[in-house]
Amino acid sequence: MRILSWNIQWGRGIDGRVELARIAHEIRHNGDFDVICLQEVAVNFPGLAGSNGEDQVAALTQLFGDYDSHYAAATDLPAANGQRKQFGNLLLSRLPVGQVFRHLLPWPADPAVASMQRVLLEAVIRTPRGALRVMTTHLEYYSAKIRAAQIDAIRALHAEASTHARMPRHGEGEEGGSFEVLARPAAAVLCGDMNFAAGAPEHAQLLQPYLDETEDWHDSHEVLQPGRTHAPTVGLHQPSFMKAPRCFDFMFVTTGLTPRLKRHAVDAATTASDHQPVWLELADD
Repeated sequence: MRILSWNIQWGRGIDGRVELARIAHEIRHNGDFDVICLQEVAVNFPGLAGSNGEDQVAALTQLFGDYDSHYAAATDLPAANGQRKQFGNLLLSRLPVGQVFRHLLPWPADPAVASMQRVLLEAVIRTPRGALRVMTTHLEYYSAKIRAAQIDAIRALHAEASTHARMPRHGEGEEGGSFEVLARPAAAVLCGDMNFAAGAPEHAQLLQPYLDETEDWHDSHEVLQPGRTHAPTVGLHQPSFMKAPRCFDFMFVTTGLTPRLKRHAVDAATTASDHQPVWLELADD
């Protein structure tokens, strides 16, 4: 099973052009993926540099016509044309999808910096090895205070899901009713643009062991290549963006998935966004 994560900067490449077909081409160039998680996907947002206000969810859904499409808007605002303008995360899955959750993350006030609402998109993917939760997000950039609150919320949501996974499913079989319950397993992958570096306190905060039966989070790169520096995922082709290229984009897995990890990779070549795509591969056996 292969899962890709990429902050596509609304399809805007280093050359300043917004080209969603180029994004799709670059993803396919890196191989065949079962689940694709994209951050910074916009709908009706002409104020974004290079954008014409296109419906990027519809465009990407069409470009990946053999995938199910699930969108979570973090920003949802009125637009001058009387419609809504949205900005958030998109999950595309070629495997069957069970329940989908859209969790707005905390946004505590931090008057020192600009900030925006963020969202965690969670989908239960039905794989040949059983159900797997795939979660994708884009954490706050400017405020460490807000990032810390968002990480605490993600950890709490994972603990909650793990508790549900251990409980009897009382609503199972009530097909069509509002109390219908589908599998929500403990096993999970968390990916996205975390806006913190590998050595940052937030990285350690996310990986802190739980004190109950909840499975811990593990950095897939560190599991497969312990002691080796993370490959940079932002600032690689746009040095003025930050002082030096850094890794802000991660693939985290729960404890039970670590024996299945086969590969963690970064595409360092593409210039179709200001971030680089990252992906992992889980063994089927």
